[in-house]
Amino acid sequence: MSSVSALNSLLSGSSAINLSSILEAALGASSPGIDVNAAVSSSLSAAEEPEQAWENQQTTLQNQSNALSQLQSDAGNLDSDMQALNSLTGPLSATTVTSSNPSILTASSASGTTLGNNIVVVNSLASTASWASGSYSSGSAALPAGSFTITTASGSTATITTDGTTTLNAVATQINGDGLGVTASVIADATGSRLAIVSNTSGSAANFSITSPQLAGYGFTQAGIGANASLTVDGISISSATNTVTGAIPGLTLNLLGSNPAAQVTLSVTPDGSQASSAINQFVSDYNTLLQAVNAQYTDTGSGEGVLASDPTVNSLQTALLQATDYTYQPTSGTASLPNLSSLGITVNSNGTLSVDSGTLNNALQNNFSGVQSFFQGSALNGFANALDHQLTNFTSPADGAFTVDLKSISSENTDLQNDIDNFQQNVITPLKAQLTTEYSNAEIALQQLPNTLRNIDAELGLNTSSTKG
Repeated sequence: MSSVSALNSLLSGSSAINLSSILEAALGASSPGIDVNAAVSSSLSAAEEPEQAWENQQTTLQNQSNALSQLQSDAGNLDSDMQALNSLTGPLSATTVTSSNPSILTASSASGTTLGNNIVVVNSLASTASWASGSYSSGSAALPAGSFTITTASGSTATITTDGTTTLNAVATQINGDGLGVTASVIADATGSRLAIVSNTSGSAANFSITSPQLAGYGFTQAGIGANASLTVDGISISSATNTVTGAIPGLTLNLLGSNPAAQVTLSVTPDGSQASSAINQFVSDYNTLLQAVNAQYTDTGSGEGVLASDPTVNSLQTALLQATDYTYQPTSGTASLPNLSSLGITVNSNGTLSVDSGTLNNALQNNFSGVQSFFQGSALNGFANALDHQLTNFTSPADGAFTVDLKSISSENTDLQNDIDNFQQNVITPLKAQLTTEYSNAEIALQQLPNTLRNIDAELGLNTSSTKG
């Protein structure tokens, strides 16, 4: 009997092990022993085939999830564009202001500011109160002994006392710590050093005075008086503590730069075509990005269509996007001057993507801005932007949008597969591995003991295996 047959005979009680298969398939027929780990691994491979199928399904689900998440992000970007174009404070409501005399007056406007012209006359600018001391040799020079008092317009006071050794620098430090709303500093030039005290804000309410009865000859002179700006807006008198005026014209901030009571400055508020053009071009770019990503799912690049080719959500999204380009604005009365995308210079290409004729779009923005607004916003925020926003929300809503539902379904399916894999490993593969390890280990021990067993059998039979042939 061969050694292999003998060992198979010894292991005849185990239905899981065939030593011939082990030696021939895993180890080679002439192998002196069994690599238990390799043999167990080889035997488990076939048993793990169901698990491999589940893992392949998980890979497919992950690819679908990634693709859906990207489409969700792209759709979200396009939806944000629609919401901005449909907003009363968005780019179609942005305005810009021009001044007929920017050396006297400029202005900025908030979104939604009423379009039109305003006439402004700047009679005088707001000024800041300031005082200066007499001249001293340097900032470290001592003031004579005495005192002076600072009095604000509200009646607050602070008295500064010098003892004959107090320097200009020390006085400045003390004033700045008194909290009177003024700033003191030592100014040096060719004539010497002086103490300058300036109000922190302009206007008459920030005016202040200084009295120095005990510092005669070294006292203070007023360099500037705090006063309000004086202007008229469309004939109405306005007083402002600062040269930045808000509230005089709703939505406008006026920047007073000079004064001339005889000069009328015209402020013209017009739509900001630049912001509108940028927003519309962004919409076209994001639309194309989303549509191309959707179309790619139905394109065979050599390895089949995309992982979402059979997903009804993607098919519905493609239909919604293509139908959106057919939108026609119909006002409640009359006829729309810009009824569709093509009237704005936005045309549909053969693959469904959009192109913008900048000349046509800019002409519409410059000469018919209200028509552009009406197309996107309708008569009551019910135009093209609102229509496409509603379509996209059906897909992007974080509560019940189609993408949300799809991704939750994929996540649930992936969890179920992982549970199957975990249960299979725990209940089938782990016990089988332990069983095979034991059986192959026993086979290895028997194989190693076989030569001695054969020699013992030969000895009992009286055979001399070491004799030579005559």
